[in-house]
Amino acid sequence: MIPVLLLLALPASGKSEIRRYLEHADPGLPSLPLGPTIQLDDYPYVHVMRRISAKEQGLGLVPTFFAASDAPFTDPRDWLTLIHLLDEDFAALARGATPGPDPEMLIDRIGAARRRAGIVTPCVAVERQRVARAIAGEAAELAAAFPRMGGAALEGATVIIEFARGGPDGATAPLPHPLGYRPSLAALSPVILERAAVLYVWVTPEESRQRNRQRALPGDQGDASILHHGVPEPVMRSDYGMDDVDWLERTSGVPGAIRVETGDGAFLLPMERFDNRVDRTSFLRDDPSTWPAAMVAALHGDLARSLTRLDRAGSGAG
Repeated sequence: MIPVLLLLALPASGKSEIRRYLEHADPGLPSLPLGPTIQLDDYPYVHVMRRISAKEQGLGLVPTFFAASDAPFTDPRDWLTLIHLLDEDFAALARGATPGPDPEMLIDRIGAARRRAGIVTPCVAVERQRVARAIAGEAAELAAAFPRMGGAALEGATVIIEFARGGPDGATAPLPHPLGYRPSLAALSPVILERAAVLYVWVTPEESRQRNRQRALPGDQGDASILHHGVPEPVMRSDYGMDDVDWLERTSGVPGAIRVETGDGAFLLPMERFDNRVDRTSFLRDDPSTWPAAMVAALHGDLARSLTRLDRAGSGAG
């Protein structure tokens, strides 16, 4: 069984659709080498950060995270802020704890994660209470959606952690810190890395941009949705014009693996590519009762083969 599955890809590649399928997998099909899935994703935090910056702008303040609604992070080290928040979520799972719905506490969490990422600029330095009220709904939704389980239940489960990283259109690897997967993977806790395997959902940057436009729903209906949010086109070009997964595999010294160097040592993560360049996952956004049986069976078979190879390869050996 795979204890931690890192689900990586460019935006709109099919990561969230695969997560949805794993929640609704047909029990009549061959079993997958996964326990009950517990899912973590950094996108809800990005959404909160955009809401914070929008409120700050509306108050005439300098926004903490984004200079405009379609701009990339003002400080790219916030990519690492997101990883520290995911680390915190994983640790909370292990303790059987859940975050509270207090929006000021959420601002404090984000601020502490920023400091671990090396950012000393205060998070929401002024008008804190008014900004907190603006994200109260998001804070409550994050708390309500967090898995509620005893820490012991984690032993038989598979934690799926989804995030996307990349670099500017036309860039080549290695990417400068903190861009790309290399620094974000290295910021994960050793507790995660020693258990982790990587499923990379493979599409081209051009396909990623096209599907991003296709999946996006307008307004809050899309922005708050894992399956239907749209990444702004300038961000798609500046942050996701390419990624460094191929380079990480080529330089790992082991085909089918990514080597992650951290202050706590080296971790060799087995990696499989799930080829989604010809779209096989968008139908999973629809109601599960409408999923075509033949498409489900084909998808399940390919996932089973990829995940079984990852399971046999083990995880986290340095």
